[in-house]
Amino acid sequence: MAVVSLPKSIESLGDAARDQAKQQVRQVERVARLLAPASPVERAARKLTGRRASGWLGWLSALAPRLTHEGIALEQHVREGRFQRSLALITAMSSLAATFEVGTEHYRGSYSQRVMYSPLALGAALTGVSVAAAFSRWAARVALPIVSLAMLVDGAVGFIFHVRGVARKPGGWRIPIFNVIMGPPVFAPLLLGVTGFLGLMTSFLRREDDPHGRLALGVRRARPAWANLLPRAISSEGITLEQDVREGRFQRGLALATALTALFNGVESLYSHYKNNFRFKAQWTPILLTPALVTASLGAFWSRRIAHTWLPILSILAAADGLAGFFYHVRGGLRRPGALHRPLYTLAYGPPVFAPLLFAATGMLGVMASLMRRGK
Repeated sequence: MAVVSLPKSIESLGDAARDQAKQQVRQVERVARLLAPASPVERAARKLTGRRASGWLGWLSALAPRLTHEGIALEQHVREGRFQRSLALITAMSSLAATFEVGTEHYRGSYSQRVMYSPLALGAALTGVSVAAAFSRWAARVALPIVSLAMLVDGAVGFIFHVRGVARKPGGWRIPIFNVIMGPPVFAPLLLGVTGFLGLMTSFLRREDDPHGRLALGVRRARPAWANLLPRAISSEGITLEQDVREGRFQRGLALATALTALFNGVESLYSHYKNNFRFKAQWTPILLTPALVTASLGAFWSRRIAHTWLPILSILAAADGLAGFFYHVRGGLRRPGALHRPLYTLAYGPPVFAPLLFAATGMLGVMASLMRRGK
């Protein structure tokens, strides 16, 4: 089909006439693209989303049509905020991994304080409630946000205790390189709090089988009773945030959360691998990926193009690196003397088995951020 071009006579028109002529040409070009022959994948994209496959889905269209078809459906669900069940299961797996890591770290500290049991109890509760939220609307809308808020508060409290723990070591913060590495992991409680953030976002979303349409103008959605107990200013902001998440318009907020989570994971990986003196070259991969992912996530906060290009690429690399790290940590634990005969000792004092999965979860956050829409 011939490409429509602007005639030279348009340049001689006035500003208003020139703008109107250019707008008409753009409309003709848009119609020409819609009438162009489409591949089976493109036809599936139009059927599911009313538009062509774009971004990283377009790159896969020629390589894996089946995968692209499923990816278009996933993208549409995320863009519309209809993936509550899927995110509930992701929250459950992230909470289980984080809780197990906290349990082993506190076991090394002999549970010297009773507050060290709180993340275990809340982590187990969040895991169970997240699984229930995948099957029950009541659990997703009522129980899940309550447990998630408690987990966020516990993560903030744990961060304060860990900072205090570093300060109480000989030399305190005057020798931070040694005490931060050998003391309690400073950012680990905040990583546990990320699971609470995921739970809150899950409670705001719609389920996959919810209708596509929105409520009629002036009709308010039902809100959980606990939200009415908040102050009016916070409740008003919460209604706006909830509506944005329910409609999939939360790209900037999720990109910022991805940046913070990637930073926390990168710092934890840095001094964890530093203890091992970077014995394997693969231990540098999360250290190198972290600044790139943080930069892409912050760039996605300001740029739509970065959110649709660099953010998904680096997020997929981070998720793959986390899965590879999980394999290496399991292998490292099994290579310890008597690993199979003393499994609890191996899990407690060997490589942190589930820590790489938290880095993979950060990559999943970035992928979801790239698929979401931007706010109004």
